[in-house]
Amino acid sequence: MGATPARLATRFSIITPVVGVPLVAFTWGSDLSPFAAAVLAVVHVALVLVSVGHAEAIAHRVGEPFGTLVLAVAVTVIEVSLVVTLMISEGPKAATLARDTVFAVVMIVCNGMVGLAVLIRARRSHQVTFSEQGADALLGTVLTITTLSLVLPSFTRSTADATFTPAQLAFSAVVAAAMYGVFVFVQTGSHRWMFLSPEALEDEADDEFAHVEPHAARDGRAEGLLSRTALLVTGLVGVVGLAKTLSPSIEDAIVWAGAPQSFVGVVIALMILLPESIAALRAASRGEMQTSLNLSLGSALASIGLTIPAIAVASIWLDGPIVLGLGPTEVVLLAITAVIGTLTFGSGRATVVQGVQHLVLFAAFVFLAIFP
Repeated sequence: MGATPARLATRFSIITPVVGVPLVAFTWGSDLSPFAAAVLAVVHVALVLVSVGHAEAIAHRVGEPFGTLVLAVAVTVIEVSLVVTLMISEGPKAATLARDTVFAVVMIVCNGMVGLAVLIRARRSHQVTFSEQGADALLGTVLTITTLSLVLPSFTRSTADATFTPAQLAFSAVVAAAMYGVFVFVQTGSHRWMFLSPEALEDEADDEFAHVEPHAARDGRAEGLLSRTALLVTGLVGVVGLAKTLSPSIEDAIVWAGAPQSFVGVVIALMILLPESIAALRAASRGEMQTSLNLSLGSALASIGLTIPAIAVASIWLDGPIVLGLGPTEVVLLAITAVIGTLTFGSGRATVVQGVQHLVLFAAFVFLAIFP
C-alpha cells in the first residue's frame, strides 16, 4: 500500500532536521560556490517550513499563550548565539551587528509582519479584531526596551560614537532581562486572558494544521510533545547554522549590489525570522489574529529582551566597542512606528488601512537600509 500524503509529510518533517544539522557541520566555515550556496538556501527554506509545522503542532497541544512562546524563545536563543558568534569571529568589523540585527527585527515584526497579518485577515473579514490589552502590552514593552537599549546610547554623554559605558550597558541589560521576565510571567499567569481570543480557544485542541496526523493525548499528556520539541530545536539549529554558513555569500552579494554593510543585519534578521513570519501569517489567514500578534510581537520582544543581556555578557570577551545607538533616520522610523502601532492596537480593531500603513513604514525601512 502506497504512502499517503500525510505519511510523506510526516517523514519529511522528521528527515529534514536530521539531515540539516549534519549538513551545517559539514559546510561550516567553508567557502561556498554559487551552486552550493543555492543548494543550502533550498535546504534552509525546507528547514524553515518544517520548523513552522512542529511549532504550530506544539502550540496547538499546549494552548495559548504558551504555544506562541515556544517558537519566539527558541528562535531568539539561537539568534543570540549567531550574533555573538559573528561578533567574535568578525571582530571590530561587526561592531554594529547587534544593533543592526535587533533594530531590523523590531521593524520587520512591528511593520512587516503586523502589516501583512492585518492585510491578509482584513481582506477576508473587512475588520480585524484582537485583544487591545495584550497587543498594547506587547508593543509597549518592545518600545520601552528598544528605546532604553538602542536610542539612549546616541544621546548619553559619557562615551562617544553611540556606545554605552560598562555600567550603562549592564543597567540596560538588567532592565531588558527584567522586563522580559516580568512580561512572560504576566502573559502566562494571572493576566493570561489578555493574550487570548475566542478563535484561539476554539482551535487550541485542533491539530489539523500540523504536518503529522492528529492523535489524542494519553495519560493526560500531549503525546509526541517531546519528540516535536526535539525536532523543532534541531530544525532551528539548522536554520540559524545555515544562516551563519550562508552569511559570507550574503555579504558578497550585498557588496556586489552596492548596499551598505549594515544591510547584512537586515538580511540575517529576515532569515532568522522566517519561521515565525510564516507561522504568524498562517495564523492570520486562519482567523487567529491574536495568535498572529502574539507570535510576531512576541518574537520582537524575545529578540531584544534576550539579545541585549547576552551582548552585555559577551562584551567581557569581545574586543573593540559595541555600537548600539541608532542614527537619526532609524530614530525617526522607530518613533513613527510607535505612533502608528499605538493607533492600530489602541481600539482592538484594524482594517486594511492600518495594514497598509505598517507596510509602507516597512518599505521605507528597507529602502533606507539600502539607500541610507
